[in-house]
Amino acid sequence: MKNSLKLALAGSLAALFCSQAVADDIIGIITKTNTNPGFVKMREGAEEAAAKAGLELRSFAGKYDGDNDSQVQAIENLVASGAKGILITPSDTKAIVPAVQAARDAGVLVIALDTPLEPIDAADMTFGTDNFKAGQLIGQWAAGTLGDRAAGAKIAFLDLAVNQPSVDYLRDQGFMDGFGIDIKDPKKYGDEDDARICGHEMTGGAEDGGRTAMETLLQKCSDVNVVYTINEPSAAGAWEALKAVGKDDGSVLVVSIDGGCPGVRNVAEGIIGATSMQFLKNMGSIGVEALDKYIKSGEKPVATPGLSFFDTGVKLITDKPVAGVESIDTTQGLELCWG
Repeated sequence: MKNSLKLALAGSLAALFCSQAVADDIIGIITKTNTNPGFVKMREGAEEAAAKAGLELRSFAGKYDGDNDSQVQAIENLVASGAKGILITPSDTKAIVPAVQAARDAGVLVIALDTPLEPIDAADMTFGTDNFKAGQLIGQWAAGTLGDRAAGAKIAFLDLAVNQPSVDYLRDQGFMDGFGIDIKDPKKYGDEDDARICGHEMTGGAEDGGRTAMETLLQKCSDVNVVYTINEPSAAGAWEALKAVGKDDGSVLVVSIDGGCPGVRNVAEGIIGATSMQFLKNMGSIGVEALDKYIKSGEKPVATPGLSFFDTGVKLITDKPVAGVESIDTTQGLELCWG
């Protein structure tokens, strides 16, 4: 009887130890900020998947969009803690590479979410939107909406940051390609010679930045009739600046990228003409699932066939469809949006 009790206790302790070992597997998610609702939703997806997998998820974020130092510190913190995998949306796609490489050298699987590193293979894999395609869709929509008037358009570009991270130039140049503007250096915007471009101003991806950038470009091009924006918060700010000078009368097309619920509602209200929706919550959840698979089997994620990353999808949202440009309306968009 005593032997049976000892065996039972030993078995229980062994099971508890195994369970604790799995639960103690640490992974991390590092986003650009904690304020952008898209990154909040991404983190939520990661948290839900980590809880389901029994992983300990530690979350970090930069103090502002572009804060590379905080992201480097977060990587170092996770490596020192024995993390086995890291998900990151890099603020500076080049400057973060040495820290990422140090983590990989330590045996940590690193997956970039939403924003590819430069070079893209500096991470083990990237899960994200095809940002060039996202820009291309709103460029095609804007050109199709204007029709013959596209040849004489005056376009304001409200971009992200002066360091031009990959998500920034990919969206910007995707729009150019879709609209019919010749791209020069494929990894840099601002070198174009198309007379339709009024200029590029930085927004930091924020509403107040969008307002200031739009005010600056209106001083240069009072006859602007197309506004490209890096994301929907900056589009909302641009609209406020346009409204202040009486250009909220339908004479200016505003296009954007994200797919947050406030942005989709702005499409429904006519503030934004069209937006490309990305699926950020899915990025977080499938990123954690990939880390879990790696921890359990050593299997690394693979790219979508024909691409250098895993494509999490994109859809154009508009209530004014253009022939030849696939889209869904805001009713469907509100069922799929985040934030």
